Amino acid sequence: MKSKLKGNLLLLLTAFIWGSAFVAQSVGMEHIGPFTFNAVRNIIATIFLLVVIVFLDNQKKSAGTYKQMNQSEKKLLILGGLSCGAILFIAGSLQQVGLLYTTAGKAGFITTLYVVIVPIFGLFLGKKVGTKMWICVAAAAIGLYLLSITESFTIGKGDFLVFLCAICYSFHILVIDYFSPKVDGVRMSCIQFLIVGIVSIIPSIILESPDFYSIWISLKPILYAGILSSGVGYTLQIVAQKDTDPTIASLILSLESVFAALTGFLFLKEILSARELIGCTIIFAAIILAQLPEKNKQIRTHIDTM
Repeated sequence: MKSKLKGNLLLLLTAFIWGSAFVAQSVGMEHIGPFTFNAVRNIIATIFLLVVIVFLDNQKKSAGTYKQMNQSEKKLLILGGLSCGAILFIAGSLQQVGLLYTTAGKAGFITTLYVVIVPIFGLFLGKKVGTKMWICVAAAAIGLYLLSITESFTIGKGDFLVFLCAICYSFHILVIDYFSPKVDGVRMSCIQFLIVGIVSIIPSIILESPDFYSIWISLKPILYAGILSSGVGYTLQIVAQKDTDPTIASLILSLESVFAALTGFLFLKEILSARELIGCTIIFAAIILAQLPEKNKQIRTHIDTM
């Protein structure tokens, strides 16, 4: 019971870190562009996870449980890291650019729609989708309509980009679902962050012409997003989920969207209209319902927003 409570509290902290990172991402672009932000953020996350990997390896060596990877395992790890990194680059870029045109709170709720989108994509992999999930999809669509569609029946540019980001994150989750049982999750995450960081440098130089001074004065939000959101958040999730039920874990992590709205209000003075609040509430309800177990069968949703 004590270990479960500890795990749940760590997951709650993870949800807060991920949710508040939307504020850091928004503030971080006051002086630099989205690709520059992503490049520096992911390189910092890579360095942080390299330190974590060394620490974990030393612990395993001390316990006598360390195992050297063979060539096939290394190839699979690199392939997984490259695949996840490519998708994460597209998803992260869409989200970061989208934040230029929408609020952190709205972005948090729209991004979390991947929880509902993933089972739909599962149809193409031969997985069944029950009645409950179709209800969640319909509710999420209504919520998105209220949150993002204006009176002139157009969707905001930023909201649309973040919605595309949610779709990309859905692909990202499915790719992780394929590779994670076969490779070291922390190492694969480290590789994917490195890929995103390196690839982001190219559009950063071409489109944004970053300079060291602009990066320096944006360093606090970059460090928050890089170290806390990507590095610490991911590590906390791995540690915490060892001691808690997967369904409970996914429900707690869903609070990321709520924390995004709360921190957006507290730090950026973002105020949602009554219509937008209703939309957020419906989306959140759909997300919660989607993760509740069906009868005697538990549904496990892998969550990784970094």
